[in-house]
Amino acid sequence: MRTMKKIKEIKRWIAGAMVLSTVVVFQGCKIDIPLQDRYTEEAVWNDPKSAELYVSGLYAEFKKFQFGLFPNLGYDNATDALSDIMKYTATTAGNGTVNILVSNANQFNAGSVGLNYWGAGYERIRRVNEFLHGLETKSTLSDEQKLTYEAEARFIRGYVYFWLTRIHGSVIIYENLEQYATKDHPRSSEDDCWNYIANDFAFAAEHLDKTNLDGRATKGAAYGMLARTWIYAASIADNDRKRFNDDPLTGIPQEKATAYYSNAMDAASAVVALANEGLYDLDANFASIFTNKNTKEAIFRVDFSAPLMRHQYDLGFAPPGDAPGNTLVYGVPTAELVDEFEMADGTKFSWSNSVHSVEPYENREPRFYATVLYHGANWKGRTLNLSESNSEGFIPYGSMGDPKRTVTGYYAKKMLDPQNTDFVVNGSTQSWVELRYAEVLLILAEAQTGVNQLTDAVSTINKLRGVRGLPNAYANTKSAVMALIEHERMVELAFEGHRFWDLRRWRKAHTVLNGVQFTGHKYTGFDYEVVSADNTDRSFIGALYYLPIPEAEVQRNNALDQIKGW
Repeated sequence: MRTMKKIKEIKRWIAGAMVLSTVVVFQGCKIDIPLQDRYTEEAVWNDPKSAELYVSGLYAEFKKFQFGLFPNLGYDNATDALSDIMKYTATTAGNGTVNILVSNANQFNAGSVGLNYWGAGYERIRRVNEFLHGLETKSTLSDEQKLTYEAEARFIRGYVYFWLTRIHGSVIIYENLEQYATKDHPRSSEDDCWNYIANDFAFAAEHLDKTNLDGRATKGAAYGMLARTWIYAASIADNDRKRFNDDPLTGIPQEKATAYYSNAMDAASAVVALANEGLYDLDANFASIFTNKNTKEAIFRVDFSAPLMRHQYDLGFAPPGDAPGNTLVYGVPTAELVDEFEMADGTKFSWSNSVHSVEPYENREPRFYATVLYHGANWKGRTLNLSESNSEGFIPYGSMGDPKRTVTGYYAKKMLDPQNTDFVVNGSTQSWVELRYAEVLLILAEAQTGVNQLTDAVSTINKLRGVRGLPNAYANTKSAVMALIEHERMVELAFEGHRFWDLRRWRKAHTVLNGVQFTGHKYTGFDYEVVSADNTDRSFIGALYYLPIPEAEVQRNNALDQIKGW
């Protein structure tokens, strides 16, 4: 029976991998697989094509987080809507579940968790470990191919563990298949978890080629993810200091922060070195990064192609006039994000400045026009009228359960495809860029700041700002440089799924996201009125820096204790 079960599992995975690989990963490449009634483990490991399809299928994990998605919330940009840069428009469960979570921290509990990836994440980890076990014990592939596949599998495992550790801090580490012989396993320390993730990405970086098939891991992608891992570990060591949780396994000793910042700097510098070889670069056309599949700014991305592999991002975020009666308008930018974009000359925008307030959307920095749709913006051949009386204009939050209109006076433009005029029928095919060069530079700047290389950090920031059409910024204290980095990450990476997690790792979420209501700007016909986009204060307590493990998982694992405080 166990053999038959294994055969069925392998067969299911091969079938799924065949669809994913031929449509997403390989795009135009044709792969001919002999049809077989069933796939045994031996068939997988003796047939290079079958092994290729198996490892390709493992990449499906990245689709779970495409466009800022979080698996059990179900909608794109969901985690940004947990932060201060995006407001979900609905009040009802489903489309408005994010709003229910942000307004009541008690919605996060061990029974429902609120952000739950535990079961799905560990299912993927087991599949990766099964693959690695078979690769080591049964495969007849060449040593070179084995090493490449191991590197790819560990890249994927590192990504899954990154998410689990990002959520919970202290999780269970499964290094090999033998551990599954027993069901009871304890959590490892948060420090050990981040180091384990780093080891997987470091192995991948060492053994992967600089180039690969589209949608597959490369040396640069592995170094980039390694840099992301170390900057998380470093900032938690620097900022947590056991102020929010008494669990003995969460938190990282503060004295390790400098070493981890150095590790992040080294990994990011390795990506910069690859960029200097011509593999990556900042894209002078900011808007095109997200619709041009050939942009050199993308280090790791998920591709789509019509008609079989499409997504619904445009349907979810385009303004109603793009497809009257059909667009869903899940989320819209907040005024807090809009106000963060600078003027074209690099000065801070302010509604108190009479020149700025008269024409608030004139002479703003280029990223603003690529990120936000506002009243008076030109979009798909029309000028947007976002006044309250217009069918795609402002509507007060809470006045309808699911309004499918803006509740802030803005729409999210970034990542929309301006050439897609029939996305209701055709769907969308622009790529999801999981990792891009701009993020690596921001990680590098933050790491340089962490080790007090402030001049270098400002230079790195200005490299990015220069390509974005902005003048140099200046700062000469650690706090001032960090303020620049926080600002740049907020506007540069808006709607790419970073903001909520940044506020958590900097340990600023309990101040930025608690006891406040975020706002919008309603055009009145003469000027702009500040309106609340929330009908109750936001709620973020210190306990949310380490979310609880699902209670069902604790009950079935006798060695697994709940994170303290839950």
